[in-house]
Amino acid sequence: MQDVILEMKQIEIQFPGVKALDKVDFTLNRGEVHALLGENGAGKSTLIKCLTGVHHMDAGTIMLDGKSITPTSPQAAMQMGISTVFQEVNLCPNLTVAENIFIGRQPMKFFQIDWDTINSRSTQLMDRMGMNIDVTRPLSSYSTAIQQMVSIARAVDVQAKVLILDEPTSSLDENEVKQLFKVVRDLKAEGLGIIFITHFLDQVFEISDRITVLRNGKLIGEHLIGDITKLELVTNMIGKDMNEIFNLKRAEQKPSAANVLKAENIGIPGKVEDISVELKNGELLGFAGLLGSGRTETAEMLFGVTRPLQGTVQVNGTDAKIRDPLDAINQKIAFCPEDRKRDGIIGDLSVRENIYLAVQAKRGFLHPMSRSEQMELARYYIDLLSIATPDTEKKVGELSGGNQQKVILARWMATKPDILILDEPTRGIDVGAKAEVQRLMLEMCEKDDMGIIFISSELDEIIRCSNRITIMRDGAKAGEVDGENCTQSDILSIIAGEQKGGTQA
Repeated sequence: MQDVILEMKQIEIQFPGVKALDKVDFTLNRGEVHALLGENGAGKSTLIKCLTGVHHMDAGTIMLDGKSITPTSPQAAMQMGISTVFQEVNLCPNLTVAENIFIGRQPMKFFQIDWDTINSRSTQLMDRMGMNIDVTRPLSSYSTAIQQMVSIARAVDVQAKVLILDEPTSSLDENEVKQLFKVVRDLKAEGLGIIFITHFLDQVFEISDRITVLRNGKLIGEHLIGDITKLELVTNMIGKDMNEIFNLKRAEQKPSAANVLKAENIGIPGKVEDISVELKNGELLGFAGLLGSGRTETAEMLFGVTRPLQGTVQVNGTDAKIRDPLDAINQKIAFCPEDRKRDGIIGDLSVRENIYLAVQAKRGFLHPMSRSEQMELARYYIDLLSIATPDTEKKVGELSGGNQQKVILARWMATKPDILILDEPTRGIDVGAKAEVQRLMLEMCEKDDMGIIFISSELDEIIRCSNRITIMRDGAKAGEVDGENCTQSDILSIIAGEQKGGTQA
């Protein structure tokens, strides 16, 4: 008999025009990692927001430790023992690590904050997380991985019984994920119930004990990790066979295609140096490499986010001075950044406003687009990219991750670029949305003759989509391989420095 710590029964939530949750059941055992999976819009976030008091259920019951609860706010849920660590670290970067852990609940001594206790307890908590760090330093001085650990330390220290990890690994590299999973296993051994939400299926099978799948607000199934294959899981999530989902045809590379972009020996000394890139019309060029290898830094130089201090760039055979993003836009270069929340979408603006931003910047603010032009542009791309939104005026921050990604794509597609740089466009979105983005990339190469640079940490999609693959290591170009005739081991061996990558046309 399992020791159930959390039981949600027949949960229903209705929003205007849509039933977000329809009689959903979910149980969590003490000392268990239970993965909650589904496409964007499947109901995962709604279920979690119901549990944490953000949304109020229309029907159903929640039992915690055998007692009925009705959380009215995240603070109330935390006091009951339900803590959440979100994908985006929601702490205060200007405060110290210790201040972040104890913010709002500082221990007092003689009517003053007891800093000695705060700092010593914070050090103990971070040691428990496997992090030997100075807790008196600002949070901003540490990596995203350490900031995630600080979030978990805070969540655990408030006497959590249930810990919700919402996409905690989306910004972590392989070693940081291993460290996080070690902490998760330790917490599990201490009897904590952990809900794990992610789009990385390999990680689900590595760390989870059970899986619950939602689709369109309904419970599709609950499985022990050993009772379902990855293929069956994806089929349950999408409602289609995985081979059908990823039945993609790589863009055919035209032998006579001209260079749309040629960068020679560009770089910023001490950061990335001597990077040479050629991109042809209608070609999809993949960028592979570990986090910090120089992939994003190269993309930012090509778009003028950072100005290269050496080397030359040609666009369509002509020397190009790209000093800032506006120069790049005028050269018909577009760039979808890695962090869509921070650098891409403007969450409080509507879908319409987010889509027309880059076109307006290109036209200049002395030539504003009329409201009717904005509406026409937004509606065209909403239809073209199948963006799931009730209308053009929906706040983009209220859309699912996959639809936010499509809005950013729409923004840059609207500028009619010759060159599109996509930095991790499929990170943090579900399998179905991921396949849609990949299909869109290939269609833009094939039909619009666009040259695309595609950065991804997932080697299988880099290989699936790319004509050529540039491999980065330690701020330099380590090699280049043909996308159609290479394997993951070929790329990994170049990343590891075990072999050189031969440049292939």
